[in-house]
Amino acid sequence: MTHIITSLCLRDGGCVTVCPVECIVPGKPVEEWPLFYIDADTCIDCGACVPECPWEAIFPEDEVPTAFKAKNGQILSMPVGTAEYDTPYDGTNHDGDAVHLDATKILKTGDVIDLTPANQWNRDFFTSGPGYSAAS
Repeated sequence: MTHIITSLCLRDGGCVTVCPVECIVPGKPVEEWPLFYIDADTCIDCGACVPECPWEAIFPEDEVPTAFKAKNGQILSMPVGTAEYDTPYDGTNHDGDAVHLDATKILKTGDVIDLTPANQWNRDFFTSGPGYSAAS
């Protein structure tokens, strides 16, 4: 079993730092692959990444919520051009480096969203997307 990083990811990067098998890769280009992604073939399911994520974006694959209930102000990130994701996000990661995402959406308390599409995005990133080449 692997872990999945969902669209709650705002590219903090703390998950990459603690991963003992280096299976977490930041998506590039950011406009197309805005999240961090976990290689299911390398992940040892240790869960070290989960508490490092300040956005609570990481779940065991079989526990990714189909009906996630949002807290006020949580942000979802999607590829540029996704309908209704037109709010830019500017923040900093755990190293203090700037993070900019063009396609986000701010959630309200009680908004219910399906986070399970991240399961397929994660697979696509490593099968038909840039995979580990994005890390360089």
